[in-house]
Amino acid sequence: MSMVHSNASLPRSYSPAETEPAIRSMWQEAGLGHIEVPEPGTECYSIVIPPPNVTAALHLGHALNNTLQDILVRYHRMRGATTLWLPGTDHAGIATQTVVEKRLMQSGKRRTDMSREDFVALTQEWKDEYEQVILGQLQELGASCDWPRTRFTMDPVCTAAVRHAFFCLFQDGLIERGKRLVNWDPATQTALADDEVEMEEVDGHMWYLRYPLEDGSGHVTVATTRPETMLGDTAVAMNPSDPRAAELRGKFITLPIANRRIPIVEDEYVIMAGDGDDPKAQYATGFLKVTPAHDPNDWDIGQRHDLEAINIMGPDGSISDRHGWDDVCDEARPFIGLSREDAREAVVEWFRGAGLLEDIRDYAHSVGHSYRSHVPIEPWLSDQWYVRVSDDRLCGEALRAMSADQIEGDPPPREIGKRKGDGGISFTPARYARTFQHWHENLRDWCISRQLWWGHRIPVWTLECPLVEGLPEDPLSLPPAGCSLPMCETQDSDLCVRLSVNTAESVVRILACVDRERSDLEQQLEAAGFTQDPDVLDTWFSSALWPMSTMGWPDASAFPETEGLLDAFNPTNVLCTAREIITLWVSRMVMFNRYFLDGRIPFKDVYIHPMVQDGHGQKMSKSLGNGVDPRDIIHSHGTDALRFVMAQIATETQDVRLPVDTIDPHSGETFSPKYITTATGKMVAAPIQTSPTDSACEMVTVYGVYIGETPSEERPLAKNTSSRFDVGRNFANKVWNAARFAMGRVECPEPVTDLGTLSLSDRWMLSRIAAATSMVGEAIEQYRFNPCVDAIYDIFWRDFCDWYLEAVKPTIGSDPAQQRVCLTVLDALLRLMHPLCPFVTEAIWPHVRSLGERGVPGLSLPDSDLLAVAAWPDVADTLHSDSAERETARLQALVASIRRVRSDNDVPAKANITLLSPPGLLDLASDSAAVLASMCRVEFVKPRTEERPAGALAFAMDGEEVLLDLAGAIDTDAEQARLQAKADDL
Repeated sequence: MSMVHSNASLPRSYSPAETEPAIRSMWQEAGLGHIEVPEPGTECYSIVIPPPNVTAALHLGHALNNTLQDILVRYHRMRGATTLWLPGTDHAGIATQTVVEKRLMQSGKRRTDMSREDFVALTQEWKDEYEQVILGQLQELGASCDWPRTRFTMDPVCTAAVRHAFFCLFQDGLIERGKRLVNWDPATQTALADDEVEMEEVDGHMWYLRYPLEDGSGHVTVATTRPETMLGDTAVAMNPSDPRAAELRGKFITLPIANRRIPIVEDEYVIMAGDGDDPKAQYATGFLKVTPAHDPNDWDIGQRHDLEAINIMGPDGSISDRHGWDDVCDEARPFIGLSREDAREAVVEWFRGAGLLEDIRDYAHSVGHSYRSHVPIEPWLSDQWYVRVSDDRLCGEALRAMSADQIEGDPPPREIGKRKGDGGISFTPARYARTFQHWHENLRDWCISRQLWWGHRIPVWTLECPLVEGLPEDPLSLPPAGCSLPMCETQDSDLCVRLSVNTAESVVRILACVDRERSDLEQQLEAAGFTQDPDVLDTWFSSALWPMSTMGWPDASAFPETEGLLDAFNPTNVLCTAREIITLWVSRMVMFNRYFLDGRIPFKDVYIHPMVQDGHGQKMSKSLGNGVDPRDIIHSHGTDALRFVMAQIATETQDVRLPVDTIDPHSGETFSPKYITTATGKMVAAPIQTSPTDSACEMVTVYGVYIGETPSEERPLAKNTSSRFDVGRNFANKVWNAARFAMGRVECPEPVTDLGTLSLSDRWMLSRIAAATSMVGEAIEQYRFNPCVDAIYDIFWRDFCDWYLEAVKPTIGSDPAQQRVCLTVLDALLRLMHPLCPFVTEAIWPHVRSLGERGVPGLSLPDSDLLAVAAWPDVADTLHSDSAERETARLQALVASIRRVRSDNDVPAKANITLLSPPGLLDLASDSAAVLASMCRVEFVKPRTEERPAGALAFAMDGEEVLLDLAGAIDTDAEQARLQAKADDL
């Protein structure tokens, strides 16, 4: 009987590089992923992609995130849901502007050398370039997104949403401008929100400075980690319970260097020296220098005691008298212009020279660093825009959205009772719900203005006018002195005007916020002397609207391609993300979605996956330059190998280190690169590496590109690889080879009408398919990706390859029903594996289809041109067979025992033996004689008698003794000689 069938057209080995491009083209031509808005009542499933920043190419952390999303999307698509995976990218204000400015500096230019419009155009070019790179990477990864619906956080659709959201919050009193202490990044020279500050442990010092009392009666000693800020001190605080308080109450300090008269105030915040309940007490003196403009705790003290806040620094972190320091004396002038680091040394030296430096002690403490530039942030007094996220309408609604079984205690009460969306969000793993809850219970207002050019410009126009008496209640009717407001004559729903009155300066500031793109209103405002705020919005403001803006909110009719999406797909089913942006992004999406959509939540589940680290335990990051391009792994191992390992490492317990080697582009040899330590203390591959085979040849690393090294023909870009992905490549190859083998055994399959007529191996394999279909589906639905991979590996490699294919080898060629079962099982396996390994399974799919119909009673497998849109296996309860599972387990144990005995006794591999079976095993052994012959070289199965053949070997099974008659299988004389020789050696 000929066995040359559909496998003949499959190459003998699987080549991802040759196969994957054709598969991607096939999916693209078929419009895989693109959907039309379904009719109401249709089962839907949706995910909006966490939009990658357009700063640089994606790394393996993104590959993990998007692999898991694609597994979910492909699975639910196969389950019959109308599935939307909406892709897009983020403009990433600070990060993108920073990399573009770095590129400018390499050519000897600065942002300020060009107009704002020209710089934005240049940044747009960068965005266009890297957006294409990123979308291409996602497509190579196999991401089955709705590509025609790709969004960008600054495209017209999203921009309209940003403008309207700002307008509504401004109108509702939830956005305001004020002078407050902000987290200032002196490197990028912009404000940061609290959750954009990363705390790092720093080995520093505690300096002890003596401040003389004004009356000459002595001094007080303050302890500080930042001596340079003493130039802005406006008080010294002590605890009212301090025994010295009575003596010092009402006294003043003459501040050294600044020659400023400052009071001693009493405040409960101050730690008293020797207070055993606080570990900081061992460093405390009981006196705290108070610098309201440069420390958040000092700011609070200043507010309680009505202290002046003196800003002694410029936006670059240098000492400056241009930002609020008005009482600069001659003694202090030499410090003007020094960097904060140099000023620290200079102040310490001044105190040492004046005999006022009492002590210096080593001190380890946490210092806030910018999450983008990685430099220490500076608490800085500045006018900024804020969203009042501490308002119950925002933070309270976020807490009320938490699932009742995950929130600790009760959510804050609401006057109007329950709303849709209450209790609708669950976190996986559940421990991250506590992170979410704690953040909202301690939330401070969100600083949303950034001193950048790239981003959504704040849609507020401002005019300052002299304060006039009798301000009207309606600001639109205000006739400010020296200006006219043409729009004041008529009300306009797209205009909201508010007043900010500064009575100290007798100035009224008129703030006019314009909704949407209203060039007519903007022109009228500017003609009246108004100027638009120069700042842009925090990137996370537009990101917070992502589940809504991408679907056409607030007005889908303005963008017809978005009509119907919001009602059909918001809330989405799940957000897949990392724990680091629970506060940055997850929180704000929940607050905004609920606020603008009448309580509706943006997603039902939040799945927090592990973070991918490099070989040194550092998070892979675009801003660090230690990321590994997923295309490198695709090049060395194939996409399915990458996806297999990404899902395999997605456990609930810990982050994952992925050390990589470098591939020499000159020789193709793999080697371990040389590493360097960056200025921020991070370990990265040196920017230029030397070929291990030719010292005259060099190459550029990813970090090299990050710092500005340009690859060339002589010095090409080096790719990375890792042996960690070998297991994924081996699995893909096994799928290919096993499918080729199985299809080669299928010639004329015939329908199966009765499962009871099938062999034990067939019934067992079908039962395993039933169990695996349930296990894989449940694992995916519960976001247990590692168990999902384990279940797929077990059913395919251990059950199908290691057992079933071996078991049916002797019989399948002459059994058309068994051929049908084998083909059906292969079809079902391809469907189960497809969400994880879409390329190799799609490549095999047409060859399986060419062999005829698949399916057996209890297992329905409707046909489909593409595996990607084929139905998930439809399994009936009748397919599961406890008896087949039980009997096969006994048979497997029997085979394992026979093989062990043969191995232990050095029975030649090709030697046939006879199995002498006890009564309890005889039926199973006799019915499985063909399997035993194929797997163990058992030539005969006979009932065991009382007579024991000479030389027979025994083992126990099910409490009975089983004999293996080796007569003729072993040369007795030779075996005795071998054993004697072994004994002599001992």
